[in-house]
Amino acid sequence: MKKKKIYVYAISKNEEKFVDRWVNSMQEADAIYVLDTGSSDQTVQKLKDRGVHVHVEEISPWRFDVARNRSLEFVPMDADICVCTDLDEVFVTGWRDKLEEIFDQDTTRLAYNYNWKLDEKETPLVNFYIEKIHTRKNYQWTHPVHEILTYTGTKQEKKKTTNEITLNHYPDPTKSRGDYLSLLELSVKEDSEDDRNMHYLGREYMYYHEWEKAIKTLHKHLKLKKATWKDERCASMRFMARCYQELGFLEEAKMWLQKAIQEAPYLRDPYIERAILAYHLNEWEEMITYTLQALKIKTHQKTYINEIFSWNETPYDLLTIAYYQLGEYDLSEFYCKKAVLMNPNDKRLQNNLVEIQKKVGH
Repeated sequence: MKKKKIYVYAISKNEEKFVDRWVNSMQEADAIYVLDTGSSDQTVQKLKDRGVHVHVEEISPWRFDVARNRSLEFVPMDADICVCTDLDEVFVTGWRDKLEEIFDQDTTRLAYNYNWKLDEKETPLVNFYIEKIHTRKNYQWTHPVHEILTYTGTKQEKKKTTNEITLNHYPDPTKSRGDYLSLLELSVKEDSEDDRNMHYLGREYMYYHEWEKAIKTLHKHLKLKKATWKDERCASMRFMARCYQELGFLEEAKMWLQKAIQEAPYLRDPYIERAILAYHLNEWEEMITYTLQALKIKTHQKTYINEIFSWNETPYDLLTIAYYQLGEYDLSEFYCKKAVLMNPNDKRLQNNLVEIQKKVGH
């Protein structure tokens, strides 16, 4: 059986601390190609010392899609499979053999397991499929930020999905994402019908505490014809509720969280956010109602949209507080123990348990 030629490609800038770990993971490929966009540290030299093919080029004005496309141009045309990663990502060992087995001659793109966020024990907190493994031809990157791989071929695209290949993400928390807002504004200007980037722009305004801009933009997202993915629509509604709460319009916040629940009743997130709003309003019965509804949902959807707080100790913490406020100390203790079990290093939870047990009489 003919061995496939597999090449990794990436972009980099000032990522010297990730080089060795990344190359160790990617060296299962036949070759590695990196476009460095202007590092001032030792990234370029360290990559070259590890045998990586490095090209240095400044992209001005900066766009992620242009940089990705330039990096892809350096990949030889004899590639059977191209693997795009970032330097803060690491494949689980053995990925190449599995890729050769899965990616047959009819496949054009592969979706695989991506752990976008892990805890200190390497337990996935945010997990979804990513699709950055593809054939050499008929693909290009589009959008200035949150860029996506777009199929340009004339024949039907042939996608496959696997859980046999896993890529882990270990982001640098010190790295600035300050240009994301302007790039998202540009992206929406270039394609005002793109639902994904309209949602991202609304979310970015929320991150910047531009509450009214966020609400207006998220409204636009919900009205787009392409905005049919319920998970993302639900998220836009949740984000609008957060903005209305910040502006002091609590009834509007409640309304949009109710709409979010109706949009995606299979997700925990809108129930938990509604319970959190009830907490801020001292509505203990409602806290309990919405949190218990969330806990009935046992399936953690494989999507980037999921909130970490819906699946960590937060639901049990909410129930602990609500039952305590209602004087139901046995139930408060029961849920506090669950919360502590999930996050045993949290001092606040530990102290809460001690105080609750005083009430119970332990």
